[in-house]
Amino acid sequence: MSPAARLRLARGLVWIGCLTPLALLVGRTLNGGLGANPIEYLERALGDWSLRLLLLGLALSPLRSLSGWTWPLKLRRTIGLWAYAYVCLHFAVYIVFDLNILEPARAVAQLAEDLVKRLYITAGFAAWLLLLPLAVTSTDGWQRRLKRNWKTLHRLIYPAAVLGVLHYLWLVKKDASDPLLYAAILAILLLWRWPWPKVRGAILRARPAPPATPRDQTLR
Repeated sequence: MSPAARLRLARGLVWIGCLTPLALLVGRTLNGGLGANPIEYLERALGDWSLRLLLLGLALSPLRSLSGWTWPLKLRRTIGLWAYAYVCLHFAVYIVFDLNILEPARAVAQLAEDLVKRLYITAGFAAWLLLLPLAVTSTDGWQRRLKRNWKTLHRLIYPAAVLGVLHYLWLVKKDASDPLLYAAILAILLLWRWPWPKVRGAILRARPAPPATPRDQTLR
């Protein structure tokens, strides 16, 4: 299989993997399988998948460094956009059902009150705002327009991920095992990006060399 074919297959699998949780949620909704509190179930499930996909996107750079593979980085855009789609759905459930979008003036007033009084909503809303410009500028055209500033802008993914984890951690009242797990994974991914040249250099030197491509063998 050619590299282009492998990349197309990987992108197809990413689409299937990202669509599957949403399809299952739709199925449970239609079949009345969301439990005693369906709104809370939807919000929690959509929020979980947003964080999982955000963390998966952040894990691709360490995967490239450890494995020597470059193709996973070409999946970042797709995974990032799906993560933001789940964030938007999570936010939409809150706006439509918790705030009652059918009464816009009351909904806006309640949102303003929640942003002031509920710290977890403040963190979640801030994370959504930080991710918005990343989704808008995710195209090749924006990358060409922004040039070096594009990478600077897309570093907003780090504070957005931190705020997303804090949103979850401050939301739960009893069992905090899931948000703490996400926090631990995020801490590892952020520490990997810290400039630890000696430690990272030792890890990278110890990794197995990637298999030689036919072109490499020809050059030898």
